[in-house]
Amino acid sequence: MVLTSVLKLKNALRSYIIKKIRRNKIKTAILIVLLIAYYFCLPKTLFDVPTSTVIESREGLLLGAKIADDGQWRFPQLDSVPEKFKTCIIQFEDAYFYSHPGFNPVSIAKALWQNMTSGEVQRGGSTLTQQVIRLSRKGKNRTYFEKAIELVLATRLEFRLSKDEILKLYASHAPFGGNVVGLDAAAWRYFGRRPQELSWAENATLAVLPNAPSLIYPGKNQIRLKKKRNRLLKKLLDEEIIDDLTYQLAIEEPLPQKPFALPQTATHLLNKVAETHKGQRVQTSVASYLQQETNAIVARHYNELQQNQIYNAAVLVLDVKTRKVLAYVGNTPTDRRHQKDVNIIHKPRSTGSIMKPFLYAAMLDAGDLLPNTLVVDVPTQIGNYNPKNFKETYDGAVTAKRALSRSLNVPAVRMLRQYGLEKFHYYLQKLHLKDISQSADHYGLSLILGGAESNLWDLCRTYAGFSSTLTHFGENSSQYFTNEFCEPSFLNNSTVDFGTLSAEKTIFDAGAIYKTYESLKEVNRPEGEENWEFFDSSKQIAWKTGTSFGFRDAWAIGTTKDYVVGVWVGNADGEGRPGLIGTVTAAPILFDVFDMLPKSEWFDIPYDELVEVEICAQSGYRASDLCVEKQQQFIPRSGLKTKPCPYHVLVHLDLDERYQVNSSCQPLNQMVHKSWFVLPPLMEYYYQHKNPLYKTLPPFRNDCTTAFQKTMDFLYPEKNTKVFLPKDFDGNINGVVFRLAHSIPDTKVFWYLDETFLGETETIHELEIKPNVGVHTITVVDALGNEATRTIEIQE
Repeated sequence: MVLTSVLKLKNALRSYIIKKIRRNKIKTAILIVLLIAYYFCLPKTLFDVPTSTVIESREGLLLGAKIADDGQWRFPQLDSVPEKFKTCIIQFEDAYFYSHPGFNPVSIAKALWQNMTSGEVQRGGSTLTQQVIRLSRKGKNRTYFEKAIELVLATRLEFRLSKDEILKLYASHAPFGGNVVGLDAAAWRYFGRRPQELSWAENATLAVLPNAPSLIYPGKNQIRLKKKRNRLLKKLLDEEIIDDLTYQLAIEEPLPQKPFALPQTATHLLNKVAETHKGQRVQTSVASYLQQETNAIVARHYNELQQNQIYNAAVLVLDVKTRKVLAYVGNTPTDRRHQKDVNIIHKPRSTGSIMKPFLYAAMLDAGDLLPNTLVVDVPTQIGNYNPKNFKETYDGAVTAKRALSRSLNVPAVRMLRQYGLEKFHYYLQKLHLKDISQSADHYGLSLILGGAESNLWDLCRTYAGFSSTLTHFGENSSQYFTNEFCEPSFLNNSTVDFGTLSAEKTIFDAGAIYKTYESLKEVNRPEGEENWEFFDSSKQIAWKTGTSFGFRDAWAIGTTKDYVVGVWVGNADGEGRPGLIGTVTAAPILFDVFDMLPKSEWFDIPYDELVEVEICAQSGYRASDLCVEKQQQFIPRSGLKTKPCPYHVLVHLDLDERYQVNSSCQPLNQMVHKSWFVLPPLMEYYYQHKNPLYKTLPPFRNDCTTAFQKTMDFLYPEKNTKVFLPKDFDGNINGVVFRLAHSIPDTKVFWYLDETFLGETETIHELEIKPNVGVHTITVVDALGNEATRTIEIQE
């Protein structure tokens, strides 16, 4: 029965409504139009205004901000309004905010009465919701008709947003005097702190400012501002929101006198973020304390460097495990005349020697080299290219790892030629060094000495990729990640994708990288760090410096298991300066930064990519049967492909071991058979000066018949060299000095040019020759009948 009655009532009501609509079609249509207009009267976006680009540290601290395009300090909208400010603004502007529908009839009535009786507008009676609407309709005249529009829009806004969301709009867009808009910008400009950290008095000051921002402004009208603030604080006391002690302390707080400068802790990072996140609030991965300390280090060194007219430097610190940026200093605190706004971190600069570890790792990985293998270090000319060591001295032969740790140029060039220029260029492309954009032939062998350019960001990313390869290999059952050399990030909420695990190496295997890092630990540290290995507190750091041609760029990049620190020093305009050397200018900054970082454990040894073999102690090659002193060493597995020691030979000596002999002059039972370490003449010439214990091979006794034995070689020129005849200031052509190394220096040597006798030398085998333009053959013959030739092409 009840159900039947309800259905009848429902049908009757529907019939009544239909009849009314039919009788009042015009009124109904008007009502529908008004409802539709009311629904769509409020724009989807209330505030279409430019905002400041704001960056914060990973802890949420402000690092810097750029003013909005319209010249206002207007931070992006707040995520939430601090409780103290919320209380202050509601008590001052709209005590019934949480209970009215967008307007307050009582306040409107009071305002109308007061304005009518006074004959002028003295009171607005607007709620916070109405003020949000008024702020969004900027530039409108304050008339009663405009008030009516604001009232309608305010009620519509109440339907769309919650009270707290409306309050966020107000706090983000209210004017606070001058060109300061929004609570966030005002808190930093007037008090130098986040809104969440402000006191009751500071919040009360900000709460009264939007009421009359053009009249009451910090630093002016102090009496009126203080009265308004204190009146609000008294209301908070009366409403028992604060206690009497808090009130007494609050009214004693001073007012702000002038705006604070906003923090600019990471100016160049701010500009970088603005390229892709303009007008947004971005939480970066930068550690605030580390950024500030790195800034201080750079500033301190800048004060010293500028004495030598070196004005620019950059520092980048990466977390190896997360590949996040921890500190980002794009330049020194110099002036505009010296390009202080240039962000060096991403600018291509000549690499100097900073890429030598990449070649070393590549050759270890390919099995072309072992860490202690002797490599050639003698004067070298390859075509027209004549590389020289930094100090222009030569060792003759030096271990590969020592050549790397001392950053010797000639061994690096020879190693690159041995490994293959195209092959090395291919691997640099796989490492995503973007600025190496030309073909291998464009750079030539100078590629390894700074003939190419790269930037601090890419180089630090590459070193971080090497470091995490080692760490991940140890942590993941000897497997590699496929995207190990991924791009770092300065965004705190981003996650780096290392790819998937694979048994295949990404670029170089962990054994080659580990042995490279072991060599880089031996690089001589700058003053004050020399004896680091004797102190338990010292940090084990694999690091490398670089200095470009003309002393234009100084580099230092170091890595531990957890961090990569990269430093560039120089002049942004490319001006070279004497003393602008990696070890002198960049390395001290590097170690100052590492001193701030936590100590890291050294990398775990990747045993699965290493194998223990016998190594010849003198040559560093795999030991042959003739090697006298052998050592057990771990080498990369690919090192098993390297040849055995080529420098130990079996020699036959007389019983006094003064001469070599053979069966033509000495019975076998009166010979001493001995293994002897013998270097080629050119290497031996320089090697014995640095190694006084080196023993040259004894000569054959005069009564013995000898087969040809190479006892001399040209120091200059190299094979198939094009030689340019130098001219003096008067335009006269000078001769070229040819040099020869002989295993027995006192032996006479006879020189011939195209079968024409030129002269003889003894002890010091140098001869000046002035041949005609064209191809010639230089022939030398010593007193023992040994002969050597060299073909050259003379050009003017």
